[in-house]
Amino acid sequence: MIYSKIIGVGHYVPDNIITNQYLESIMDTTDAWITERTGIKERRYFTYGKDTNASMATEAAQIAIERAGITPQDIDFIVYATITPDYYFPGPGFVLQRNLGIQNVGVLDIRDQCSGFVYAIATADQFIRSGMYKNILVIGAEVQSTFLNHSTEGRGVAVIFGDGAGAAVLQATTDKNHRILSTHLHADGNFAEDLYVKDPGSTREKRFFDDLIADKSTGEVIMNGNMVFKHAIVRFPEVIKEALTANQLTPQDIDLLVPHQANLRISEYVRQQMGLPEEKVMNNIQKYGNTTAASIPIALSEAWESGRVKDGNLICLAAFGSGFTWGSALIRW
Repeated sequence: MIYSKIIGVGHYVPDNIITNQYLESIMDTTDAWITERTGIKERRYFTYGKDTNASMATEAAQIAIERAGITPQDIDFIVYATITPDYYFPGPGFVLQRNLGIQNVGVLDIRDQCSGFVYAIATADQFIRSGMYKNILVIGAEVQSTFLNHSTEGRGVAVIFGDGAGAAVLQATTDKNHRILSTHLHADGNFAEDLYVKDPGSTREKRFFDDLIADKSTGEVIMNGNMVFKHAIVRFPEVIKEALTANQLTPQDIDLLVPHQANLRISEYVRQQMGLPEEKVMNNIQKYGNTTAASIPIALSEAWESGRVKDGNLICLAAFGSGFTWGSALIRW
Protein backbone atom coordinates (compact mmCIF):
# COMPACT_ATOMS: atom_id res chain seq x y z
CA MET A 1 0.00 0.00 0.00
CA ILE A 2 1.32 3.46 -0.94
CA TYR A 3 0.87 6.35 1.49
CA SER A 4 2.27 9.87 1.66
CA LYS A 5 4.35 11.55 4.35
CA ILE A 6 5.61 15.07 4.93
CA ILE A 7 9.41 15.02 4.70
CA GLY A 8 10.19 18.74 4.77
CA VAL A 9 8.58 22.05 5.74
CA GLY A 10 9.62 25.68 5.36
CA HIS A 11 8.26 29.19 5.51
CA TYR A 12 9.03 32.79 4.62
CA VAL A 13 7.60 36.01 6.02
CA PRO A 14 8.43 39.51 4.76
CA ASP A 15 10.74 41.82 6.72
CA ASN A 16 8.13 44.60 6.93
CA ILE A 17 6.55 44.39 10.41
CA ILE A 18 3.25 46.25 10.84
CA THR A 19 2.45 46.75 14.51
CA ASN A 20 -0.86 47.62 16.10
CA GLN A 21 0.73 50.90 17.11
CA TYR A 22 1.35 51.74 13.45
CA LEU A 23 -2.28 50.98 12.59
CA GLU A 24 -3.30 53.31 15.43
CA SER A 25 -1.55 56.11 13.51
CA ILE A 26 -3.51 55.62 10.28
CA MET A 27 -7.00 54.65 11.47
CA ASP A 28 -9.27 54.98 14.47
CA THR A 29 -8.24 51.87 16.39
CA THR A 30 -6.13 50.85 19.37
CA ASP A 31 -3.77 48.08 20.27
CA ALA A 32 -6.16 47.02 23.03
CA TRP A 33 -9.13 46.88 20.62
CA ILE A 34 -7.24 44.74 18.09
CA THR A 35 -5.72 42.45 20.71
CA GLU A 36 -9.02 41.85 22.50
CA ARG A 37 -10.89 40.94 19.31
CA THR A 38 -8.21 39.03 17.40
CA GLY A 39 -5.16 38.35 19.59
CA ILE A 40 -2.96 39.95 16.92
CA LYS A 41 -0.09 42.23 17.97
CA GLU A 42 1.65 42.57 14.60
CA ARG A 43 1.63 41.23 11.05
CA ARG A 44 3.97 41.24 8.03
CA TYR A 45 3.43 43.11 4.76
CA PHE A 46 5.33 42.43 1.56
CA THR A 47 7.88 44.97 0.29
CA TYR A 48 7.10 46.22 -3.21
CA GLY A 49 9.97 45.49 -5.59
CA LYS A 50 11.34 42.75 -3.36
CA ASP A 51 8.54 40.33 -2.47
CA THR A 52 5.89 38.73 -4.63
CA ASN A 53 3.52 35.87 -3.96
CA ALA A 54 5.72 33.57 -6.06
CA SER A 55 9.02 34.84 -4.64
CA MET A 56 7.86 34.23 -1.07
CA ALA A 57 6.69 30.76 -2.07
CA THR A 58 10.07 30.14 -3.68
CA GLU A 59 11.90 31.03 -0.47
CA ALA A 60 9.67 28.72 1.58
CA ALA A 61 9.91 25.93 -1.00
CA GLN A 62 13.69 26.01 -1.12
CA ILE A 63 13.85 25.57 2.65
CA ALA A 64 11.32 22.71 2.59
CA ILE A 65 13.12 20.95 -0.25
CA GLU A 66 16.49 21.26 1.48
CA ARG A 67 15.08 19.91 4.74
CA ALA A 68 13.50 17.05 2.80
CA GLY A 69 16.93 16.02 1.58
CA ILE A 70 15.97 16.14 -2.09
CA THR A 71 16.54 18.56 -4.99
CA PRO A 72 14.04 20.63 -6.98
CA GLN A 73 14.50 18.20 -9.86
CA ASP A 74 13.04 15.44 -7.67
CA ILE A 75 9.69 17.30 -7.49
CA ASP A 76 7.22 15.83 -9.94
CA PHE A 77 4.11 17.91 -9.16
CA ILE A 78 3.22 21.24 -7.53
CA VAL A 79 -0.03 22.09 -5.70
CA TYR A 80 -0.26 25.81 -4.94
CA ALA A 81 -2.92 27.32 -2.66
CA THR A 82 -3.54 31.06 -2.83
CA ILE A 83 -6.32 33.61 -3.33
CA THR A 84 -3.91 36.49 -4.06
CA PRO A 85 -1.98 35.54 -7.22
CA ASP A 86 0.56 37.91 -8.71
CA TYR A 87 -1.35 37.85 -12.00
CA TYR A 88 -5.05 37.48 -12.82
CA PHE A 89 -3.70 34.46 -14.72
CA PRO A 90 -1.60 32.34 -14.84
CA GLY A 91 -1.24 31.38 -11.20
CA PRO A 92 2.01 31.92 -9.25
CA GLY A 93 2.75 28.20 -9.30
CA PHE A 94 4.13 28.58 -12.81
CA VAL A 95 6.51 31.34 -11.72
CA LEU A 96 7.52 29.21 -8.73
CA GLN A 97 8.25 26.34 -11.10
CA ARG A 98 10.45 28.62 -13.19
CA ASN A 99 12.21 30.02 -10.12
CA LEU A 100 13.07 26.52 -8.93
CA GLY A 101 14.34 25.46 -12.36
CA ILE A 102 11.80 22.65 -12.64
CA GLN A 103 10.60 21.81 -16.14
CA ASN A 104 7.62 19.88 -17.46
CA VAL A 105 6.01 19.00 -14.12
CA GLY A 106 2.33 19.71 -13.56
CA VAL A 107 1.12 22.72 -11.58
CA LEU A 108 -2.30 22.88 -9.89
CA ASP A 109 -3.84 26.02 -8.38
CA ILE A 110 -6.09 25.62 -5.34
CA ARG A 111 -8.56 28.40 -4.50
CA ASP A 112 -10.09 27.42 -1.18
CA GLN A 113 -9.15 30.48 0.82
CA CYS A 114 -8.22 29.81 4.47
CA SER A 115 -8.73 26.08 3.95
CA GLY A 116 -6.49 26.14 0.88
CA PHE A 117 -3.46 24.42 2.38
CA VAL A 118 -5.51 21.57 3.85
CA TYR A 119 -7.23 21.12 0.48
CA ALA A 120 -3.80 21.15 -1.20
CA ILE A 121 -2.42 18.55 1.23
CA ALA A 122 -5.46 16.34 0.61
CA THR A 123 -5.04 16.66 -3.15
CA ALA A 124 -1.33 15.84 -3.03
CA ASP A 125 -1.98 12.92 -0.69
CA GLN A 126 -4.44 11.38 -3.14
CA PHE A 127 -2.12 11.84 -6.12
CA ILE A 128 0.64 10.03 -4.24
CA ARG A 129 -1.65 7.27 -2.96
CA SER A 130 -2.75 6.63 -6.56
CA GLY A 131 0.86 6.06 -7.58
CA MET A 132 0.81 8.96 -10.03
CA TYR A 133 3.52 11.05 -8.29
CA LYS A 134 6.31 10.44 -5.75
CA ASN A 135 7.38 13.90 -4.56
CA ILE A 136 4.86 16.76 -4.46
CA LEU A 137 5.58 20.32 -3.42
CA VAL A 138 2.62 21.90 -1.59
CA ILE A 139 2.46 25.68 -1.17
CA GLY A 140 0.31 28.17 0.72
CA ALA A 141 1.16 31.81 -0.03
CA GLU A 142 -0.61 35.16 0.19
CA VAL A 143 -0.06 38.88 -0.46
CA GLN A 144 -3.19 40.37 1.12
CA SER A 145 -2.00 43.77 2.30
CA THR A 146 -2.81 45.40 -1.05
CA PHE A 147 -6.47 44.27 -0.84
CA LEU A 148 -7.09 45.95 2.51
CA ASN A 149 -8.84 49.25 3.16
CA HIS A 150 -6.42 50.91 5.58
CA SER A 151 -8.91 53.44 6.91
CA THR A 152 -11.27 53.65 9.84
CA GLU A 153 -14.03 52.44 7.53
CA GLY A 154 -12.12 49.24 6.75
CA ARG A 155 -10.47 48.63 10.11
CA GLY A 156 -12.59 45.59 11.00
CA VAL A 157 -10.87 43.63 8.23
CA ALA A 158 -7.62 45.54 7.70
CA VAL A 159 -6.22 44.78 11.16
CA ILE A 160 -6.59 41.02 10.68
CA PHE A 161 -4.66 40.01 7.56
CA GLY A 162 -0.97 39.64 6.73
CA ASP A 163 1.38 38.31 4.06
CA GLY A 164 3.65 35.26 3.94
CA ALA A 165 4.26 31.79 2.52
CA GLY A 166 4.72 28.22 3.73
CA ALA A 167 5.66 24.97 2.00
CA ALA A 168 5.70 21.23 2.55
CA VAL A 169 7.17 18.34 0.56
CA LEU A 170 5.09 15.15 0.45
CA GLN A 171 6.75 11.88 -0.55
CA ALA A 172 5.47 8.39 -1.28
CA THR A 173 6.04 5.83 1.46
CA THR A 174 5.01 2.32 2.46
CA ASP A 175 5.61 3.08 6.14
CA LYS A 176 2.29 2.78 7.99
CA ASN A 177 3.72 4.36 11.12
CA HIS A 178 4.81 7.71 9.63
CA ARG A 179 2.30 9.08 7.15
CA ILE A 180 -0.78 11.16 6.48
CA LEU A 181 -3.52 9.08 8.07
CA SER A 182 -6.54 10.78 6.51
CA THR A 183 -7.90 14.07 5.17
CA HIS A 184 -11.44 15.44 5.39
CA LEU A 185 -12.86 18.26 3.24
CA HIS A 186 -16.17 20.13 3.37
CA ALA A 187 -17.86 23.24 1.99
CA ASP A 188 -21.18 25.08 2.15
CA GLY A 189 -21.76 27.60 -0.64
CA ASN A 190 -24.85 29.03 1.06
CA PHE A 191 -22.48 31.40 2.84
CA ALA A 192 -20.30 32.38 -0.13
CA GLU A 193 -21.02 36.10 0.27
CA ASP A 194 -20.41 36.21 4.03
CA LEU A 195 -16.67 36.46 3.38
CA TYR A 196 -15.66 37.42 -0.15
CA VAL A 197 -14.10 39.87 -2.59
CA LYS A 198 -16.45 40.62 -5.48
CA ASP A 199 -13.99 41.97 -8.04
CA PRO A 200 -12.21 41.40 -10.31
CA GLY A 201 -15.09 39.23 -11.42
CA SER A 202 -15.82 38.18 -14.98
CA THR A 203 -19.64 38.36 -14.98
CA ARG A 204 -20.10 42.11 -15.45
CA GLU A 205 -21.86 44.17 -18.13
CA LYS A 206 -18.53 45.61 -19.17
CA ARG A 207 -14.88 45.00 -18.48
CA PHE A 208 -14.30 44.25 -14.80
CA PHE A 209 -11.62 46.94 -14.41
CA ASP A 210 -14.08 49.59 -15.57
CA ASP A 211 -16.31 48.53 -12.66
CA LEU A 212 -13.36 48.74 -10.27
CA ILE A 213 -12.57 52.28 -11.38
CA ALA A 214 -16.20 53.29 -10.87
CA ASP A 215 -16.56 51.62 -7.46
CA LYS A 216 -13.32 50.55 -5.77
CA SER A 217 -15.21 49.09 -2.80
CA THR A 218 -16.12 46.01 -4.83
CA GLY A 219 -12.45 45.04 -4.75
CA GLU A 220 -12.32 45.03 -0.94
CA VAL A 221 -12.78 42.15 1.48
CA ILE A 222 -16.38 41.96 2.71
CA MET A 223 -16.79 39.95 5.91
CA ASN A 224 -19.76 39.13 8.09
CA GLY A 225 -17.63 38.65 11.18
CA ASN A 226 -20.38 37.31 13.41
CA MET A 227 -21.43 34.69 10.87
CA VAL A 228 -17.82 33.60 10.29
CA PHE A 229 -17.18 33.26 14.03
CA LYS A 230 -20.46 31.41 14.61
CA HIS A 231 -19.69 28.78 11.98
CA ALA A 232 -15.96 28.51 12.68
CA ILE A 233 -16.41 27.48 16.31
CA VAL A 234 -18.73 24.69 15.18
CA ARG A 235 -16.86 23.43 12.12
CA PHE A 236 -13.38 23.39 13.66
CA PRO A 237 -14.17 20.88 16.44
CA GLU A 238 -16.48 18.95 14.12
CA VAL A 239 -13.85 18.28 11.45
CA ILE A 240 -11.13 17.52 14.02
CA LYS A 241 -13.39 14.94 15.65
CA GLU A 242 -14.20 13.52 12.21
CA ALA A 243 -10.51 12.85 11.58
CA LEU A 244 -10.00 11.31 15.00
CA THR A 245 -13.06 9.08 14.70
CA ALA A 246 -11.97 7.88 11.25
CA ASN A 247 -8.71 6.67 12.79
CA GLN A 248 -10.17 5.38 16.08
CA LEU A 249 -8.36 8.04 18.08
CA THR A 250 -9.39 10.62 20.70
CA PRO A 251 -8.48 14.26 21.36
CA GLN A 252 -6.13 13.06 24.10
CA ASP A 253 -4.06 11.29 21.42
CA ILE A 254 -3.25 14.59 19.68
CA ASP A 255 0.30 15.82 20.31
CA LEU A 256 -0.15 19.09 18.44
CA LEU A 257 -3.12 20.82 16.82
CA VAL A 258 -2.13 23.32 14.12
CA PRO A 259 -5.28 25.32 13.31
CA HIS A 260 -5.66 27.96 10.65
CA GLN A 261 -4.69 31.22 12.33
CA ALA A 262 -7.98 33.05 11.90
CA ASN A 263 -8.53 34.56 15.33
CA LEU A 264 -6.97 33.75 18.69
CA ARG A 265 -10.42 33.69 20.30
CA ILE A 266 -11.52 31.00 17.85
CA SER A 267 -8.40 28.90 18.47
CA GLU A 268 -8.84 29.21 22.22
CA TYR A 269 -12.51 28.23 22.02
CA VAL A 270 -11.63 25.17 19.91
CA ARG A 271 -8.85 24.22 22.32
CA GLN A 272 -11.28 24.27 25.24
CA GLN A 273 -13.94 22.35 23.31
CA MET A 274 -11.39 19.65 22.46
CA GLY A 275 -10.08 19.50 26.03
CA LEU A 276 -6.50 20.22 24.97
CA PRO A 277 -3.86 21.94 27.12
CA GLU A 278 -2.34 25.16 25.75
CA GLU A 279 0.96 23.49 24.87
CA LYS A 280 -0.84 21.18 22.43
CA VAL A 281 -2.14 24.00 20.22
CA MET A 282 0.13 25.99 17.92
CA ASN A 283 -0.70 29.70 17.76
CA ASN A 284 1.40 32.35 16.01
CA ILE A 285 -1.35 34.72 14.88
CA GLN A 286 0.03 37.18 17.43
CA LYS A 287 3.06 37.73 15.16
CA TYR A 288 1.69 37.27 11.66
CA GLY A 289 -2.05 37.88 11.68
CA ASN A 290 -4.28 35.83 9.39
CA THR A 291 -2.22 34.79 6.36
CA THR A 292 -5.08 32.71 4.87
CA ALA A 293 -3.70 29.74 2.87
CA ALA A 294 -0.20 30.40 4.26
CA SER A 295 -1.16 30.31 7.93
CA ILE A 296 -1.06 26.55 8.55
CA PRO A 297 2.22 25.85 6.72
CA ILE A 298 3.90 28.82 8.41
CA ALA A 299 2.69 27.60 11.82
CA LEU A 300 3.66 23.99 11.06
CA SER A 301 7.13 25.06 9.94
CA GLU A 302 7.65 27.18 13.07
CA ALA A 303 6.40 24.33 15.27
CA TRP A 304 8.87 21.94 13.61
CA GLU A 305 11.74 24.41 14.00
CA SER A 306 11.01 24.85 17.71
CA GLY A 307 10.94 21.09 18.36
CA ARG A 308 7.20 20.85 18.92
CA VAL A 309 6.87 18.35 16.06
CA LYS A 310 8.74 15.08 16.59
CA ASP A 311 8.82 11.64 15.00
CA GLY A 312 5.81 9.61 16.05
CA ASN A 313 3.75 12.65 17.07
CA LEU A 314 0.09 12.84 16.09
CA ILE A 315 -0.37 16.17 14.32
CA CYS A 316 -3.76 17.55 13.34
CA LEU A 317 -4.17 20.35 10.80
CA ALA A 318 -7.56 22.06 10.76
CA ALA A 319 -8.99 24.99 8.84
CA PHE A 320 -12.13 27.02 8.26
CA GLY A 321 -12.61 29.86 5.84
CA SER A 322 -14.46 31.64 3.07
CA GLY A 323 -16.78 29.57 0.96
CA PHE A 324 -17.53 28.44 3.60
CA THR A 325 -14.86 25.74 3.51
CA TRP A 326 -13.41 23.60 6.27
CA GLY A 327 -11.17 20.58 6.51
CA SER A 328 -8.64 18.59 8.49
CA ALA A 329 -5.62 16.39 7.98
CA LEU A 330 -4.40 13.91 10.57
CA ILE A 331 -0.71 13.05 10.38
CA ARG A 332 1.50 10.55 12.18
CA TRP A 333 4.81 12.36 11.89
